[in-house]
Amino acid sequence: MQAHNDTASYRDQNKTTAQLVLWTLAWSATLAAARFGPEFLWDSQQQPVASWAAVAVNVLVGIGWIVAFTRFLRALDDLQRKIMQDALAAVLGVGWVVGFAYFVADAAGLITYDLNIALFPALLGVVYLIAFVVGRIRYR
Repeated sequence: MQAHNDTASYRDQNKTTAQLVLWTLAWSATLAAARFGPEFLWDSQQQPVASWAAVAVNVLVGIGWIVAFTRFLRALDDLQRKIMQDALAAVLGVGWVVGFAYFVADAAGLITYDLNIALFPALLGVVYLIAFVVGRIRYR
């Protein structure tokens, strides 16, 4: 009976992983459409409704991605979930601390140049990868 449960759990994990991948790809595609559509596919000055529709679709697909990610987390075994949650907690903490520190420093006039906002998600990605690897090493 244990082998059957392990197989079913493995299948569930693979199914939720595949769904998460599909939702991630869909969200990335709608993000690209919302970002580059006004530049290459339509004129946002003449067709602002198209731009708003692209943003709305991106938000709706993003909500679907959040639901898929939640299901993915629930399908993980306890140790994997613990490692993932620890890594996500580190990312949330760094995001809040660095984000608000930058906001406060900018409001105080301490930042003399504009920082490319794309660096922020890149920073969070690096923090996540480091925290995930540390978690995997810690719970070997």
